Amino acid sequence: MRQVDYPVRPPPRRQAVPCGLTDISSFPATQPPPTHQPTDTMHFSTVVGAAALATLANASPLVRRQGPAVGQVISKCTQNGVVALTFDDGPFTYTSQLLDTLAANNVKATFFVNGNNWGNIETAPGPDNIRRMKAEGHLIGSHTYSHPDLSTLSSADRISQMTQLEDATRRIAGFAPKYMRAPFLSCDAACLSDMASLGYHVIDTSLDTKDYENDTPETTHISAEKFNNELSADAAGNSYIVLSHDVHQQTVVSLVQKMIDNLKSKGYRAVTVGECLGDAPENWYKA
Repeated sequence: MRQVDYPVRPPPRRQAVPCGLTDISSFPATQPPPTHQPTDTMHFSTVVGAAALATLANASPLVRRQGPAVGQVISKCTQNGVVALTFDDGPFTYTSQLLDTLAANNVKATFFVNGNNWGNIETAPGPDNIRRMKAEGHLIGSHTYSHPDLSTLSSADRISQMTQLEDATRRIAGFAPKYMRAPFLSCDAACLSDMASLGYHVIDTSLDTKDYENDTPETTHISAEKFNNELSADAAGNSYIVLSHDVHQQTVVSLVQKMIDNLKSKGYRAVTVGECLGDAPENWYKA
């Protein structure tokens, strides 16, 4: 996937509005706004300006903060000192145990879920896991419906993979994701264009635990050591988006707790991908 550093574009510029005016549309286009003469006691503009400031103080911001880019690869957080733990391919047999571990440590994470990969998302315990993830404040993103390599599909098939998963999560919990991670981290230019048209934030990784290569009691320490070695001791100057999988038993029963203990000992805070990108929870999902 083509990588860019988020943020990609600057926020839009505000249009200047004369002090004290809440609606300039009433002035004829060919005439300037009227001027005001001072009174004997106080300059009129002082009164109007004070009133305008009071109004603006109670008003909503005129321009909304720009969120993460869509249709472009994001692999870095916008703030330091945070680690976004992410889990792909579920939900599966071990997901509820992972949720227990996260809750016990007061940690929020991100789940990139499939519709029909290791199991069907609409078959028990899938729906309960999805609803619990959302209720407990984790971010749920799309990992496509059936985990194909998106770069090998036609545009129509790519879009179908995304909308099928959206339909499933809407049936389960009344929402559709706005964040996605491509299976195999494979999303070429045509794929990115389709993700942009669907409004998706495309998330990559900056630290891959390779847990899928080390899913035995004898080898899981390799992933834990990889995480420890790549996680800088300088939390003030670094942040990470970490790739793991909740479909692997050793990830859930061993690796996750080690990662949480490690990142906390180095001064990091575990957050969702949305939080690591400065995106408020109300922006994480489509209706």
